[in-house]
Amino acid sequence: MSAVTVLNNQATAATDAEPALTDGFQLVIDALKLNGIENLYVVPGIPISDLLRMAQGEGLRVISFRHEQNAGNAAAIAGFLTKKPGVCMTVSAPGFLNGLTALANATTNCFPMILISGSSEREIVDLQQGDYEEMDQLAIAKPLCKAAFRVLHAQDIGIAVARAIRAAVSGRPGGVYLDLPAKLFSQVMDAAEGARSLVKVVDAAPAQLPSPDSVARALEVLKGAKRPLIILGKGAAYAQADEAVRELVEKSGIPFLPMSMAKGLLPDTHPQSAGAARSMVLKDADVVVLVGARLNWLLSHGKGKTWGEPGSKTFIQIDIEPREMDSNVAIVAPLVGDIGSCVSALTAGMAKGWTPPPAEWTGAVSARKEANIAKMAPKLMSNASPMNFHGALGALRRVVQERPEALLVNEGANTLDLARGIIDMHQPRKRLDVGTWGVMGIGMGFAVAAAVESGKPVLAVEGDSAFGFSGMEVETICRYKLPVCIVVFNNNGIYKGTDVNPTGGSDPSPMVFVPDSRYDKMMEAFGGEGVNVTTPDELYRAVSAAMDSGKPTLINAVIDPNAGSESGNIGSLNPTSAVRKGPKA
Repeated sequence: MSAVTVLNNQATAATDAEPALTDGFQLVIDALKLNGIENLYVVPGIPISDLLRMAQGEGLRVISFRHEQNAGNAAAIAGFLTKKPGVCMTVSAPGFLNGLTALANATTNCFPMILISGSSEREIVDLQQGDYEEMDQLAIAKPLCKAAFRVLHAQDIGIAVARAIRAAVSGRPGGVYLDLPAKLFSQVMDAAEGARSLVKVVDAAPAQLPSPDSVARALEVLKGAKRPLIILGKGAAYAQADEAVRELVEKSGIPFLPMSMAKGLLPDTHPQSAGAARSMVLKDADVVVLVGARLNWLLSHGKGKTWGEPGSKTFIQIDIEPREMDSNVAIVAPLVGDIGSCVSALTAGMAKGWTPPPAEWTGAVSARKEANIAKMAPKLMSNASPMNFHGALGALRRVVQERPEALLVNEGANTLDLARGIIDMHQPRKRLDVGTWGVMGIGMGFAVAAAVESGKPVLAVEGDSAFGFSGMEVETICRYKLPVCIVVFNNNGIYKGTDVNPTGGSDPSPMVFVPDSRYDKMMEAFGGEGVNVTTPDELYRAVSAAMDSGKPTLINAVIDPNAGSESGNIGSLNPTSAVRKGPKA
């Protein structure tokens, strides 16, 4: 054997003996994959660009947006739809701040979400020495989310991802921030040791059973009710305890009122649905069962004229967060636990001889509902041009009725308020809207995630003002060839398109947009389908074709500029000057 051969063999042996290595990039990816994360909603840039390339190479689906807030909104609604935390990744400082609105909104709405942002070096940030995009992101995030963590060492990535996942989904779900300084990604460690450092989260959101005493108390209160009502919130939809909720409603015989994102948990056409008699049942009910719904501003805090005579209501509340009880009014029968366990316990406690509500009550609710539906019907059948909101939404109501599996995304002022009551939903978790904060700009992010997570067609019904917050993401929809049909209700402005500059100057009113804009041309610019419609019949045909084709489509629906009302249904929240009265649209 020659000396050269010996040296080569020695070199090969030495190489073979070298331990395999891994780094921070790979450990982040491995930790997410180990815990069942399949999709990332992102905006690339320093320091996460290579991470995203590697993630895609490792089989994760990476959906790249044009703005971090929209990527964050996508991650948030992905969490709502799947009960797994949606993951958004952003660059540092400005990118992090753009994603923070979505993170805070996710926490407010109880959507499990993780915002992962790159950040500047700790040593420079802490001494405020002016690093690239220097910002103490962890400190900023903490007050706005459920939990926030920073990772400084590669060996801690696995435990940090596990803690973030558990924090996001356990108890009341919410947003979590994970801070990854740039130099973490390039840290190298032994691959076997790195694999051992990863943590697979087990039973992240265990069932939390209500106490037997609380169940007995609630049943006793219900037994004495003459005019009971069940209110279903989006928490009930998130729980995915659909059959348990249905069994409770149907066995009890109690009318139910769904909040907007709980629509479809039982079909809006269900005989016990009181959606079309909302004002009546809130005012006249004597015992109200809140299932995953909070007595916040959306329910007038449980008091005031919406709820009839003061002291006329008794509340039973099911919530996983004990601090939610008594937040605005006394809860005489709190049930603390997960919704599936709580509603199942109530149903089990209803013996065979359970007495349904008096026919006087259920009959009165049905009569009011039928009268209101009959009163609304002619408005929904209008084929006027230019369209009003009722005629246009009547057309979309037909589209959704014929395609109950489709997801509906909805935002705006009048567009949101009226669609909430007009468009019936038939399956759970199919209606996605602005939620607790009523924040505009969720539309395109929600639409993208709805298509990605469900694989079903998506109909996004947008006010022209609301669409402007995230409209550039039509390029994202086209790039990923997603089955999303966007309908922009275009009435040339905010609330109405008729406001004027009170000075008579050349600047337009801040409440109006360029008249007769053609939003459909935006979609065409990126290779999607664009359609302009002026009547409900045209709208129905165009949306039906788009939903059936699965092609990215934007329909510019021309609405009468005079249609709409100031602030929609929340005009009472819009303060007015007692000294100076300006013209109102």
